[in-house]
Amino acid sequence: MPGNSFGSLFRITTFGESHGAAIGCIVDGCPAGLDFDLDFIQRELDRRRPGQSAIVTQRKESDTVQVLSGVFEGKTTGTPVAFLIPNEDQRSRDYDHLATAFRPSHADYTWQAKYGHRDYRGGGRSSARETAARVAAGALAKLLLKTQGIEIQAYVSQVGHLELKRNYSELDLSLTENNDIRCPDPAMAEKMIRFIKKVRKAGDTIGGVITGVVRGYPPGLGEPVFDKLHADLGKAMLSINAAKGFEYGSGFEGVKMLGSEHNDLFRVEGGGLKVEGLAPSTLHPPPSTVTNFSGGIQGGISNGMDIYFRVAFKPVATIMRDQESVNASGEPVTVKGKGRHDPCVVPRAVPIVEAMAALVLADHFLRHRVSNLETFQP
Repeated sequence: MPGNSFGSLFRITTFGESHGAAIGCIVDGCPAGLDFDLDFIQRELDRRRPGQSAIVTQRKESDTVQVLSGVFEGKTTGTPVAFLIPNEDQRSRDYDHLATAFRPSHADYTWQAKYGHRDYRGGGRSSARETAARVAAGALAKLLLKTQGIEIQAYVSQVGHLELKRNYSELDLSLTENNDIRCPDPAMAEKMIRFIKKVRKAGDTIGGVITGVVRGYPPGLGEPVFDKLHADLGKAMLSINAAKGFEYGSGFEGVKMLGSEHNDLFRVEGGGLKVEGLAPSTLHPPPSTVTNFSGGIQGGISNGMDIYFRVAFKPVATIMRDQESVNASGEPVTVKGKGRHDPCVVPRAVPIVEAMAALVLADHFLRHRVSNLETFQP
């Protein structure tokens, strides 16, 4: 089935269903010789796993990852790296009533319309459970990016009407993991948690926004015309379950500004001399910009400034209330809310956003190495 692979040189293919034996992925294109830190990869999965707090689904999955290939004596071998994550706490009977009924705002009907046969247990492959495999692959991409001093940090910046107004540069992002909601502002985090608990008690769900920040990404990476860096980031983020919107840099707020306000003026510290051995016309030190409304990307190519973006997530479609719908025969039915589900997806989506960003950035990093003779290193 097409659509299960992502990336060009650093390429992943995921497999498995929510209530199948396991989920997993194969990563192709990871360079040989990378120090393989399994503990780090497991910690990234632990950040995404269900049952970790009172404001997420209570499905109990350890998400213990197994490495089947591509690693020897603690380093990658350059061959495909295969990850397997067994499913441990399936309760398929919770979905028996959905064998023919279509849940509102779920993928039930659309998958039925496309394939004519679907796995209704937890949504099958359309379930967000599939994203655990992405997090494992993204953790490997993070290890690669760390060798180049590139760091990715995401955090919850909005839940419903509760919006963190401060810019990421004004926040201490090291506080992000100190609370269940993954918001670096402790006071706002408490408000968000109380709000989610209130929504959950009412049998409902709520949406939110995750902000992502990339530091240390060098200038000159990205592929015009159709594979622009921000276009690939947008595709990556919108491929995440429940994602409804993506913006980078000034985003939609930029339409309120004049060009004279929005332009990021260049400046160079210390003269900016050209240095042999770097990419053509590379200045050292590289120029920076006075402002960063471009979000670190211009013309689809990184400019060396921080890359920052926002991803909007809708309220989870499964609510603990009866809803009117239809079944596969076109008859009216009442869909009852059952099972274990997140009242708000954003706390567990933070590591998913980071993982998808890492996959894009690692892919473009490798693609850049063969973009011209001065950066090509055989």
